[in-house]
Amino acid sequence: MSAGPRSDPYKNSQLDNNNEQAVRMDLSTDSYAHLRRQQELALRMIRHEARTCTIRECTGLTDDRIRRLFRVHAHELSSDPVKRHRGKSPRQIAYFVRNTRSQFESSLLASAFAAFGLLHPKRGPGSEKRPAVKPGTVEFGRMFCDAYETHQQLLNHTTLSFEHAWFLLSLLNRSGDLHAVRCRRCDSYYLRDKFNICRDTCPTCRLRRARIRCAGLRRRRPCSRVRSRAMRAD
Repeated sequence: MSAGPRSDPYKNSQLDNNNEQAVRMDLSTDSYAHLRRQQELALRMIRHEARTCTIRECTGLTDDRIRRLFRVHAHELSSDPVKRHRGKSPRQIAYFVRNTRSQFESSLLASAFAAFGLLHPKRGPGSEKRPAVKPGTVEFGRMFCDAYETHQQLLNHTTLSFEHAWFLLSLLNRSGDLHAVRCRRCDSYYLRDKFNICRDTCPTCRLRRARIRCAGLRRRRPCSRVRSRAMRAD
């Protein structure tokens, strides 16, 4: 019987080395791409004046690296100087419902969170859905920035800072102090404090009534001026 072809041990070892080098290059490329995504998200959040603890929770970067990014690239992010907030993060629930305007902005931001899949589904015996994006990941932070920037584009001027928006998302996902209810007049959803059970209309309806009331007062003012002039002439 003729012997089969013999394998060359030198060629096999060379192939193994090439495969190992290819695997190492793939791992280094993936790690570099992940680090780049982390830094891009950190710079994006620095531009929104986010705190270091919030950036660390979303990106996984260390505090020293985040401060280094702020010192090196903060002046390149915006024409206005980027502020660096210190101290504790916002923790007051009443801030989101302190007046009609704040309640309207908070409700609109909550709608943006729901549209981008950042809100957790309600837990129940028949609910098997999971959040679209896992919290604490770079993708979750990018989606949060997208939702917040969309909220800024919808409003000409917003009073909710980036840190207040982050706190609002944690409230909606972890506690029931703020919950969405439906308006009895326009059937739209809005956020309401669980301790406030008096108002049954949404902030949109209240703002609409206030605008109509202001328009009515503007129409009456010229008539009153004409009457006062006529009385003076008489």
